[in-house]
Amino acid sequence: MKSRSPWLWVPTLYFAEGIPYFVVNNISVILFKKMGMGNADMALYTSLLYLPWLIKPFWSPFVDILRTKRWWVLAMQIIMCALFAGLAFSLPRTTGSEVSLFSASLVLFWITAFASATHDIAADGFYMLGLSEGEQSFFVGIRSTFYRIANLFVQGALVVLAGVLENRGDIPRAWRLTLLAVAAVWTLITLYNLWALPKPSADAPRRSHSFGAVFREFGRTFATFFRKPLAWAGIAFMLLYRLPEAFALKLLPAFLVDPVSEGGMGLSTVDFGLINNTVGVVGIVLGGILGGVFISRHGLRRSLWIMAASLALPCVVYLYMALVQTVPLWVVGVCVFIEQFGYGFGFTAYSLYMIYVSEGEFKTSHYSLCTAFMAASMMLPGLVAGLLQEAMGYPWYFGLVLLCGLGTAAAVLIARRGLPESFGRK
Repeated sequence: MKSRSPWLWVPTLYFAEGIPYFVVNNISVILFKKMGMGNADMALYTSLLYLPWLIKPFWSPFVDILRTKRWWVLAMQIIMCALFAGLAFSLPRTTGSEVSLFSASLVLFWITAFASATHDIAADGFYMLGLSEGEQSFFVGIRSTFYRIANLFVQGALVVLAGVLENRGDIPRAWRLTLLAVAAVWTLITLYNLWALPKPSADAPRRSHSFGAVFREFGRTFATFFRKPLAWAGIAFMLLYRLPEAFALKLLPAFLVDPVSEGGMGLSTVDFGLINNTVGVVGIVLGGILGGVFISRHGLRRSLWIMAASLALPCVVYLYMALVQTVPLWVVGVCVFIEQFGYGFGFTAYSLYMIYVSEGEFKTSHYSLCTAFMAASMMLPGLVAGLLQEAMGYPWYFGLVLLCGLGTAAAVLIARRGLPESFGRK
């Protein structure tokens, strides 16, 4: 079948896009923390894992020119089946083992990151080729939701599994078995997508395959992007809109599991995973779906201020927890729900704005450029996040996170200029 209902493949495509991204950039955080790594080293090493998403525009033209997007999606999924299994057997055998930039586990995380970044290029291009503009607007909330459900699956169900296994006393073995579970789930997703992904007529490789033509096309993709009237405003928006989240994200798992004596909340691995996998799931699903519906009714321009506030202001819940610390587990759950709902609602605007910036020729490569700037917006603050937290302590650090909401407000002021009232409205 060359045509299938988007409901059959959009959710699973973006669930699949999310899993390796969050395993690399989120599971690695809690994994290395539980293995005994300090916050400064953990934040530095895991932030560097964003680099493949930052530099992926340099090979995205090859995905745009050679083969089909469907071929690239499935090829990367098959490769990552082996990589996840390899990660499981590469972990140190004991906690507190020295982990350097060149240890086997970090090297395999890097290779997985490159495969995942390539998968993202192809999947995002396939989304735009397989759906009409109206369908893209409608499904942007759905795709964002399932992408974030992948996050909750990784940080929820998988972390709960790791926590239950940790209770048997062998932390490295617990995380090895957890990564083998990732490999098993990923294999099932790959088999499903082999059947479910349609074959849209627009998904065809470009005719020229010579290296000279590839590099000429490569140059054109960059030139045409930066010649767009909204290119620089778009870059500023993509770097600033998520600034509060960028500083918060790397330290949130550490904050929740660090002992109370060290300024954290003292959650067990199981409690951390359960909160993410229950109230966190509900919050992100409601926020993502309602965000897409809200934009489809009001348009992106009219929605931006509300969505920016929903993204930045809920960070106050972490400042509250850092100040009081000793709160019941249900209060922690409420705080996580508020933050996840706000993030799911506010991130929808970010996803749709990237589609707006990438419209035109080479939309796949231009979208990958947008996601590169998105990766930079997360990587650069993350490099110094651990050092700042260790120097300031959690309360002052989360106060800084809340102050970063001024960057989100500046991003909205920049993006609203020239943005059509009708864009995103169904």
